[in-house]
Amino acid sequence: MPETLLPDAYRSDVETLWDYHDMHHAIRPTDVAIGLGSHDLGVAAFSVELYRGDMVPRIVFTGANAPTTIERFPRGEAVHYREHAIALGVPDEAILVESEATNTGQNIEFTRRLLAERGIEVRSATLVSRPYQQRRAYSTAKKLWPELDVVCASRPLPLDEYIVSIGDVNRVVDMLVGDTQRIMVYPSQGFAIPQDMPSEVEAAYRRLVEAGFTSRLVR
Repeated sequence: MPETLLPDAYRSDVETLWDYHDMHHAIRPTDVAIGLGSHDLGVAAFSVELYRGDMVPRIVFTGANAPTTIERFPRGEAVHYREHAIALGVPDEAILVESEATNTGQNIEFTRRLLAERGIEVRSATLVSRPYQQRRAYSTAKKLWPELDVVCASRPLPLDEYIVSIGDVNRVVDMLVGDTQRIMVYPSQGFAIPQDMPSEVEAAYRRLVEAGFTSRLVR
């Protein structure tokens, strides 16, 4: 069984990254919720909460599969998200599915294309993601859809509860470290806008890399 308890030796650094990736946006009404596909079904659940709370009139779930999700979501991330949302009471007509995207850039681009094809005008969107994906989702959206008014949101779980919900502390820390690296390197590759990174965040990232949390780093 994977471990779900965050070791004290890494807690401070992990909490530093966790807080950095939270954009701390206030939830407010937008034209659409865009649920970014991943291994985390909480993305779908929180998109449902936004719909039920009259924060959005419709939801787009976007995502095909990554190697880490194909076993859990064999029909594709967005398809399983849609099924979960319908099971939670969202009407089918309030949900659109984009089932081809395999990275965050494609999530944004393909969702924009789908909405345009349906003649749905969107000026604002709530990007619903894993907690540690918020900053990368924001920087990607502002690069690829700069005029979009973006709110970032995630299921509001404390770090330790989130780790338990995923069921594997190493997986969560690896993903946090990987997303931090992407904030650093993606702007120069044209994938995202630059983001400020405080020195304490970069130092925490480097200590966790040295500790071996490297499985989600890009080469």
